[in-house]
Parts: sequence; C-alpha cells; structure tokens
Amino acid sequence: ISCGRSLRCILDRVGKLSHKPYQFVEVARIPGLENLTQKAFVRIVHYMVNYKERRLDRTFAALVDGTRRAILARLEREDSATVSELAQPFAIKLPAVMKHLDVLHDAGLITRTKAGRIVTVRLRPEPMREAMDWLQRYQRFWSGSLDRLAAYAERKDTEARKKA
Repeated sequence: ISCGRSLRCILDRVGKLSHKPYQFVEVARIPGLENLTQKAFVRIVHYMVNYKERRLDRTFAALVDGTRRAILARLEREDSATVSELAQPFAIKLPAVMKHLDVLHDAGLITRTKAGRIVTVRLRPEPMREAMDWLQRYQRFWSGSLDRLAAYAERKDTEARKKA
C-alpha cells in the first residue's frame, strides 16, 4: 500500500472499490489488508445497533424545548393544524416556529403536507412510543428510588415536627 495503513488511506481505498465513499465492503479484497475484515464487519454492526439510539436521541432532543412540547400537545388535542394556527399562541415570529417544526419533523414526531400555500401538520406518535418503551425499561429502577426518596422526605418531615 503506497499511502500506508492510516485509517484515512484505508477508507479511501475501500471507497474506490465500492464506488461509494466510506461504504464498508469486505476489506479482504484490498491486498495486504486481509486481517481487517473482522474489524470492518464489527463497525457495520456497531452502526446498525446505534441507529435506533440516534432516533431516540433526536426524539429526546426535540422534547427538550417547551415550545416544541406545546406544539405536540396541541397536535395531540387536534387532528391537524396549519403552521399559522400553530404559530398563533406563541410570542415568537413565524420563522422561529418553522425552525421548531423542522426539529420536530427531523425527529419524526410530525408530518407535514402542503396543499397550495397551506402547510398542514399532523402528529406522528411512533417515535414517542419508542421513547416510552425505552423509559419503561428503566421504570423499575426509578420507582424504587422515588419510593426511597419519598420515605426519606417523610422521615425528615416527621423529625422536623418533633423538634419544633
């Protein structure tokens, strides 16, 4: 190999073999790199495992903002709403609402349809279900901790009353 065994060089050579930059193909096809086939496979599997986590990351990142949560709450109450209707109760300009809608759309939480100049937004609940499934797996840990916290608070409250 003329350019050495740096990662950049290897990825460039793999990209030339597959005609797609940085697509992982069987590395054993590259002379002198037969022992890297397993590492390339592991990297592909690692990417596939993390794909669902990235969707969760986008969902939770979209839910961080109060404006976006308010938009989702309104869409939950109504079947659909236009962008203008969604923007009306907020003290921000329409372009800012559009940016919030972009974040929600990128997270897969809403769908948008356009009829002429009117854009209608609908709630798409699947990413929320995935987030709820993820949260429910850890609920048993949180429930125990919250129960202990409540018992501790009650005990401290009782002790404070006895001292007073």
